[in-house]
Formats: sequence, structure tokens, C-alpha cells
Amino acid sequence: MDDGDSQITGRTAPHFVRALFNDTAPHYDTVNQVFSLGSGNWYRRRCLRRAGLAPGHRLLDVAIGTGLIAAAALRIVGPTGAVVGIDLSEAMLAECRRKLDIPLIQGLADRLPLGDGMVDVVTMGYAIRHIDDLEACFREFHRVLKPGGIVLLLEVSSPTKPIYRTTLARYLGRAVPVLSRWITRQPKLRQLMAYHWETMETCVAPAAIEAAMAQAGFASVVCECWFDLFRSYSGRKESV
Repeated sequence: MDDGDSQITGRTAPHFVRALFNDTAPHYDTVNQVFSLGSGNWYRRRCLRRAGLAPGHRLLDVAIGTGLIAAAALRIVGPTGAVVGIDLSEAMLAECRRKLDIPLIQGLADRLPLGDGMVDVVTMGYAIRHIDDLEACFREFHRVLKPGGIVLLLEVSSPTKPIYRTTLARYLGRAVPVLSRWITRQPKLRQLMAYHWETMETCVAPAAIEAAMAQAGFASVVCECWFDLFRSYSGRKESV
């Protein structure tokens, strides 16, 4: 789980998801720390660098959430680069605005309010599961990228090995909600964790994501997996 889990288009009811993330936004980073056992910062930086993010790049973070990926990206692009964020949840944007001094836009992943070829990198964290039409959404990412630009998608998928599935179900279904509620005193976090587990159980297959990226025009599509759970998808817009 990460900053991008707020609803973007519509695999589930948008109003329900938007309300859920609005209600839990102030506590989202705490839950993320519990879920990732404190490893999230390292993982995000590693994925960004492996995908090719470099100093001076201009990056669009779709489903920016509370800004965790954006914060890691800012440290890499440096003062000569820039990061812009977009999210549907106004509460998530408010949390992000509290931490980061960057341009933020309330909007949808499949209707990006940017012109063609404006950014070097597009990222989206943990929101693929909410998108109805992957190819249409990825075409938007392709459109706003410069020739040679990079897309990086981070996602959590249901483990393929039974022992990992059982362990994760117990951790997400029992340990994380209890710890999160104990730390934050927020009962709605149990509903949030139930939602995360349900969407992981019905997540889009990696092969379908890779195929949609290729159909949208991305080349050199690569999927990397860690711990049979965390996946990063990257691709490149071919130079003209």
C-alpha cells in the first residue's frame, strides 16, 4: 500500500472510494508505515532510480495521494527538476500540500490536464486496480510524455504462493488494522484495510498490465517483482 491508493477512475464506486480516502487521509502515512514495516522509502527510491529518473527531470505523479512517491522523486530530480501531482481525493491533496511545495491538481488519470509531451516521467502508485480501461489510461500517460520519456507503475498484487497469501491475509486482515487503530484511534481504518485486501484479491493480472502498456505505445516494458507481492512496471515512449 502506498500514497496512490485513492480512487482514480472507476473499477469500484468512485464516490465510496473518494469518501473512504478523504476520511482516512490524515492517518494514511501511519498505516503505510505499518504495512511496509518502514521499508517504503527505500523501495520507492530504488524503483525510481532503476526506471531512469534523473536530476533535472520533470515528473508527473498520478494518484499522488499524500505525496510519498513525489517526495522521493523530488530528492532525485533536485533543484533543476520538477514534480507535479494529480489526485481525485481533495483530502489526500490537502495532506500532500501540507508536506510538499509542488503544483497539485484535482483530476482523473484518464483525462490528464496537461499538454502533449510535457513531462519526462509519469508515475502512478498503487492505483492500477481502480482503472476501468487500462489501455485508454496508459495512452494518456504516453501522450503527456516527451519522446524517450518513462512511465513507472507501482502496484501490490495478490501473492501467487499459498504460504505468502495466507501470511499476508493474516497481516493485512488482523495485525495492520489492530496496530493502525491502536496508534490512530480511527475505526474507519479497518474498512480501509478490508478495501485494500479486496482490491488485491481481484487485482489486474501482470500480463494484462504489460499488454495494455504495449498497446498504448510503450516499448521496453518490464515488470519486476519483490517478495511475490510488490510489482513495478516500467516502459518507455519511443523517440521520434
